[in-house]
Amino acid sequence: MSTGDNVWGHRPESGYTAGTSLAGYKVEATDGHIGKVDKHNDEVDASYLVVDTGVWIFGKHVLLPAGTISRVDVQAEVVHVSCTKEEIKNSPEFDKDKHLGDPDHRTRTGDYYGNTAPGSPGAPGTGPAGIL
Repeated sequence: MSTGDNVWGHRPESGYTAGTSLAGYKVEATDGHIGKVDKHNDEVDASYLVVDTGVWIFGKHVLLPAGTISRVDVQAEVVHVSCTKEEIKNSPEFDKDKHLGDPDHRTRTGDYYGNTAPGSPGAPGTGPAGIL
């Protein structure tokens, strides 16, 4: 994503159609399976996935802004995200009972996933910001 892009909005190229519930879809990182969508919100400029990681990271949930979604396969019910498993594992700790609706957590998560253009400081492979 380029600077100024909204990490909380769906990418047009992802194939996501507004109103499609992604709850229950499998979630695939760039390097493998990470869990299933527990909750999906598709409000304009506030879209996200809550992913239940199961045993992968000890039953934790992670919050992924919609801008991390690279592709949605409706037929296979799979959401592909543009992050590695390690990047997701290192994201801000998330407690769905405490952090949903918390603007400070949303800011931390948005900052972590960043709005940085590829190749700039914080872009993929250079640290947590700019994972997209």
